[in-house]
Amino acid sequence: MDWQSLWLSIKLAAISVLILIPLAVIIARPLAYERFPGKSWLEALIMVPLVLPPTVIGYYLLVSLGSDSFIGQLLQQYFDVQLVFHFSGLVLASVLVNIPFAVQPIQRSFEAIPQEVRDASACCGMGRLKQLFRVELPLAWPGILTALVLCFSHVLGEFGVVLMMGGSIAGETKTISIAIYDNVQAFDFSAAGNMSLLLLLF
Repeated sequence: MDWQSLWLSIKLAAISVLILIPLAVIIARPLAYERFPGKSWLEALIMVPLVLPPTVIGYYLLVSLGSDSFIGQLLQQYFDVQLVFHFSGLVLASVLVNIPFAVQPIQRSFEAIPQEVRDASACCGMGRLKQLFRVELPLAWPGILTALVLCFSHVLGEFGVVLMMGGSIAGETKTISIAIYDNVQAFDFSAAGNMSLLLLLF
């Protein structure tokens, strides 16, 4: 067992979830309650990571954030930040890929809260922020929990976007999925086949 890679995957999943859940609440609440121009386009944009293969997303991130790109050079020159082949790049990629897994369950939970409950809390003098923390979030906890579990488990199993964005640098970007892939590549299948044949013969 590659414990270093496992710990890196758990760390990546935990940090991604800590970013995703508050971000998803901020996005999901207006989508659930408000009508505004471009709402359907925003919902479609959020769902894009479910349509595109993770490897494709990783490739576009690699091209747009690499050292030869305008954004990559800007980050390197003014902020001394390099995202490609670094853990911070994996966090960014994981957040982008998992946005639909976070937003969708939380949005549905907000939509399930009866309008009468929200109206009653407003009649009691609660402002929007207090209403969010005292009424809506406690009622929306099943969706938040679902988003948390989905995002955490999905980040743990990420392969394509992680491989494209981070490669296989031990202690930095080599997650457990990459470690498994490396072990499978190094496995001698011809020897395994011969061993299986011997076991069948005896």
